[in-house]
Amino acid sequence: MAQAAFEEVVEDFEFLDDWEDRYRMVIEMGKAMEPLPEALRVPATKVEGCASQVWLHPQIEGGRYHFQGDSDAMIVRGLIALLHRLYDDLPVAEVPQVDARAEFGRLGLNDHLSAQRSNGLRAMIERIRQQAAQAA
Repeated sequence: MAQAAFEEVVEDFEFLDDWEDRYRMVIEMGKAMEPLPEALRVPATKVEGCASQVWLHPQIEGGRYHFQGDSDAMIVRGLIALLHRLYDDLPVAEVPQVDARAEFGRLGLNDHLSAQRSNGLRAMIERIRQQAAQAA
């Protein structure tokens, strides 16, 4: 089961019939995110396998997974915002149990992302899972 914040996005998407409107919503979510401080844009936080520049910085507090992220591409920033809604504040042990691909499928994203974006999304999900596993 997805986080409540992600469920809200699923509900919002149900009211948007046009994929372009959904795409714009994802971009707006990315624009609304706080930028990752430059000091955290380092090789250790960079996600390999993405066509654009992507950074994910984990923060484990009280056994719960949190992260900050950023990208130089607006749609990817939006994908990071969606991942944040999906994973943020989960107990680290629950992070690997989330089927992110299925959850993103509920939004119709699996059918509308380019192959490069899909590969980048997979790389981000894998990085999140690795970070949580290391913290567990």
